[in-house]
Amino acid sequence: MGQTFGQGYFFCEICVDLSQWKHSCSAANIMLSDIQELPALKFGDMDLKLELDDLSPEMMEVARKELRETPEISREAMEELKILLKEDTELTVPYDNEQWLVRFLRPCKFYPQSAYELVKRYYAFKVKHSNIYDKLVPSKEKNVFQQNIITVLPKRDQFGRRILLLELGKKWKHTKCNLDEVFKGVVLFLEAAMMEPESQVAGAIVIFDMDGLSLQQVWQFTPPFAKRIVDWLQESVPLRVKNIHIVNQPYIFNMVFQLFKPFLKDKLRSRIIFHGTDRKSLHQYVSPKCLPDSYGGTLQIPLVTGSQWYDLLVLCDKEYEAINSYGYKNNNSNK
Repeated sequence: MGQTFGQGYFFCEICVDLSQWKHSCSAANIMLSDIQELPALKFGDMDLKLELDDLSPEMMEVARKELRETPEISREAMEELKILLKEDTELTVPYDNEQWLVRFLRPCKFYPQSAYELVKRYYAFKVKHSNIYDKLVPSKEKNVFQQNIITVLPKRDQFGRRILLLELGKKWKHTKCNLDEVFKGVVLFLEAAMMEPESQVAGAIVIFDMDGLSLQQVWQFTPPFAKRIVDWLQESVPLRVKNIHIVNQPYIFNMVFQLFKPFLKDKLRSRIIFHGTDRKSLHQYVSPKCLPDSYGGTLQIPLVTGSQWYDLLVLCDKEYEAINSYGYKNNNSNK
């Protein structure tokens, strides 16, 4: 069963059966819901889907070198984190799910106390910004996907990182889609990436394409919005955001960046790289093999449109509902 969307790719409503992984890897245990099948986009010989397979030997070595991940350290860290979470009576979390524990241990290099603090910040942020997170599922955010300004590139970069692309210049119709909607779309994508073992280890990069940014769009950015985004990236995301690349930015983008600068710590500030229209500069960080020709790349696979992403992710609504079911019992954002 399926539907074609254009030359070179095919949409299958159900093409990934989690039950096939139950004896070969931990994929079936990653999901918090009872969802049994995941959708996938077919690009010639390539499937675009949530990649829930166990780590490859190469990525296991990256995890060992960069994250201290070994079977012994992992086992001990999970046990310690589980104890910390069980003792926290204000949190409701799936601490018996080892794959969920690993989502928070990997970005903290398997230090259980640090992972516990990250869990608390993650859920406290959700409470503080409940206007964003309340019942956040793909089916309720169709508009931002239809605007076609957010996508994940079909190929990871040369380090195995997911590549998230946001086009907030001339393609962004701010009167039809506000920044809160854009943020919700990004959250939905990153929540999906957090499920993927390879993304947990390798992380993700973000490309902001600001081509054609107008003064009217600049006025949409406010200090509270800037602080929310920076707080989220620096304190609350259980994912390694390795670099943020700004491309095609006009001079007036400086006005936007000035709003963010006061809240940036050195670590995140050092990971924000401005390229303008210099593709060679971008290629120093991201291989052209992973980029479409609009960014000087050689990637021949067609990009997934926002509407196609919507059709893909909406079938995972049940998993997002499960994600939303956990957190602080008393909704106290000061935790």
